[in-house]
Amino acid sequence: MLFDVTQLVERVAPILVFLVAITLVAEICDLAGLFDVLAHHAARVARGRVIVLWLLIVGLSVVSTVVLSLDTTAVLLTPVAITVARQVGAPALPFAMTTLWLANTASLLLPVSNLTNLLALHPFSELGVGTLGYIRLMALPALAAVVATVAVLWVLHRRDLRSTYATPPRAEPHDRVLMQITGGACIVLAAAFVLGVQPALASLPAAGLLLAATYWRAPELLRRIRMPWVTVLGICILFLVIDAALRLGLEAWLRTIVGQGTGVADLLRVSGLGALTSNAVNNLPAYLALEPTVADSPDRLAALLIGVNAGPIITMWGSVATLLWASRCRSAELTVDAGRIARTGALCAVTVVTAATLALAATT
Repeated sequence: MLFDVTQLVERVAPILVFLVAITLVAEICDLAGLFDVLAHHAARVARGRVIVLWLLIVGLSVVSTVVLSLDTTAVLLTPVAITVARQVGAPALPFAMTTLWLANTASLLLPVSNLTNLLALHPFSELGVGTLGYIRLMALPALAAVVATVAVLWVLHRRDLRSTYATPPRAEPHDRVLMQITGGACIVLAAAFVLGVQPALASLPAAGLLLAATYWRAPELLRRIRMPWVTVLGICILFLVIDAALRLGLEAWLRTIVGQGTGVADLLRVSGLGALTSNAVNNLPAYLALEPTVADSPDRLAALLIGVNAGPIITMWGSVATLLWASRCRSAELTVDAGRIARTGALCAVTVVTAATLALAATT
């Protein structure tokens, strides 16, 4: 049992370190005014058209999620989306929903895009699938997931996105040096992730650098930093519970539900179950629980990732990104109706998971 727990810690600890470090980076970027300035630039580029402004947020969300991870998008871009919508007089919720959904559904392409992808690298490597092989396998499903998400967002919010606005005034004054340091840190982080640097090893020094820069330029901001310690603790407990349950017979029971095979129906069954369990208990422990039942096939493992990445957008606890997104909305005083999130999230999850799984089946 000690050996099993040690293995679990070795797999999970770097991921939790990354989560804490990247959240700290995001907090400092927010307090330094980086989001406020980016919002003003986006509003000016769109030249008074809300639809163009929204498409800019879509593009930023996809790039941020793919390169920096879904949690980064939920934490960094949600304040940008809310701020820019309010600056131009547009409803903030459609913009916030864009960052929430794309933070999850656009997180299939690179290993760093989602914490579950990082967990999956180990079984993929045992199946002879390296990083480039993973990208080739997930490229078409990732594209399908993004296109389907944008389509659902447009259908639901097209009326709000057809309006126009006057060009907003310039951003509030901020410490220019600190803001430049935070922007540079984000660029360096993005490059490090693309080059394959272990996410925890890249984000931890960045967090330390930004802490030092903030202490140097604006130490009063340090008291305003808020970290998701309760979320991290909750995830740790869930990991331990799932690990114990697997050793007590959960794995055998799950195998009877997940089934076998790599046909279209089989892959839809895997991705659908991944989405359901993620919304029930959170996608990280859901992935760990289901991984042993699909670890014999790259296609089935990819289908599981589609379910646990793109599916958990129905419940507020479905993914860490959703929890962080909700925290950002509260900080921005944006009211979030959990019932509406569940209804529209269910529509998006079914559409996106189905589209991405069918795309996966077409590539195999």
